[in-house]
Amino acid sequence: MASTFAFSQAGHIMQGAGAVNMSMGGAAPAQPLDISGALQWNPAAITTFDGTIGRFDIGLFFSSPVLSSTVPEFNSMGQPTGNFFSGTTKDDRGVSPMPALSMVWNKEDSRHAFGASVFGVAGFGVTFPESTTNPITMPQSMGGFGRIQSDYQLLQVGFTWAYELSDKISIGVQPTFNYARLELMPNPTANPTMAGYPSTDVATAMGFGAQIGMFYNSGSGFKMGASYKTEQSFGDFEFDNTYLDNSTGTNDLGLNYPAILSLGVGYSLDQFDIAVDYRMVDYENTKGFSKTGWTQTAAIAGFGWENIDIISAGLQYKGIQKLPLRLGYTYSSNPISSEVAFFNVPATAIIENAFQFGMSYQASERVVLDAVYHYGTSSGKTSGPLLNPMFMENFPPYGAIPGSEVSYDMTTSMIMAGVSYKFRK
Repeated sequence: MASTFAFSQAGHIMQGAGAVNMSMGGAAPAQPLDISGALQWNPAAITTFDGTIGRFDIGLFFSSPVLSSTVPEFNSMGQPTGNFFSGTTKDDRGVSPMPALSMVWNKEDSRHAFGASVFGVAGFGVTFPESTTNPITMPQSMGGFGRIQSDYQLLQVGFTWAYELSDKISIGVQPTFNYARLELMPNPTANPTMAGYPSTDVATAMGFGAQIGMFYNSGSGFKMGASYKTEQSFGDFEFDNTYLDNSTGTNDLGLNYPAILSLGVGYSLDQFDIAVDYRMVDYENTKGFSKTGWTQTAAIAGFGWENIDIISAGLQYKGIQKLPLRLGYTYSSNPISSEVAFFNVPATAIIENAFQFGMSYQASERVVLDAVYHYGTSSGKTSGPLLNPMFMENFPPYGAIPGSEVSYDMTTSMIMAGVSYKFRK
């Protein structure tokens, strides 16, 4: 599973888990419509489900990043000519599968509920071919980076315990165990040589963390939920690097998953379920994202992301028998400022606005089929100057090349289907 899922929506974080939760824009802490959304965003909310329920989802995800760059031209004397060299490169990655697996055990006469989940919760990836028509993707021998390829995936396994303090209030705890893999080409976190930056093998890392949650159901339609997922602490990625002149080297990179605070409200009527969530993602205090700039040896120190705010909203209409319909919307602020846009070319998966339409079909008393279509857009370009560590003294703090620019934007689309099965009590 870890080798197949990918690609984020909010920073490098997936906005939802499974077809039902995605179709509600990822909103779930106060409106748990399915077990995957509850397990991902509020472990306390699994107390709303009775019996033993399992579900599996699989999605086909497509993204289309576009990378552009501009540099000033100079004559043989090193003086600017007033002309500029510009180019654009499209990503050629294609379609990526996205699976999700979850299960909940909850006896009707018990205050305890248990759950387990396996989700692809984060990722980013681009494939920009080497080109002589775009400055940033020109061969390294000509001053560019050559082929730019990245592939990061994070698989998270959670084990959940929830307890009903009363008929209205539940709490939940979820230890989480993580597996991540990362590939970079070239590897900008390694020290460059006269041959440039190296390519590297796929590196992996293991991590752990936890999530706690609270869920309140008034019994009259109004609901509230809150959860806090701690920073997921990982061991370092260890890269074995190969340079263009066939020399080799190694380097380590620390990259954690950020802490997330989620708050939600929900309201249910006879024919409608409404949910609105707010999330704060703490990139600014997360290893690998908090630092930025160049090291003393001209390697990139980190992504330099800012904290982001996420708003998720969903509406479910239950007026059609056995066929509920859902609309979802997700807004995410951009963690990448113009100063560090250059450092984040391998991680361009920034979606500001995402729209979802989904539905379910109750095939039997035990089987429910779900589907969702997603479309997302970055709503404009992320842009900033190209950076060169040799220019840092003249153009601090990161050595911006005067008159240069790098920019990227993208759209995403996805079709996901899922099945939920309720076992005999």
